[in-house]
Amino acid sequence: MTDLNRGIMKFDGADTPKAVTISAILVLGTIAGLIIWAINSAYAVG
Repeated sequence: MTDLNRGIMKFDGADTPKAVTISAILVLGTIAGLIIWAINSAYAVG
């Protein structure tokens, strides 16, 4: 068991490259979406 399988990620496969990639894409996509939304809300772009 790796260290990544501890804590709240207590299931087998939590540290597989596929799971890490999907999680990273979701997190970075959400952050990018929030930044775009904030810029569009703050400045009347378009």
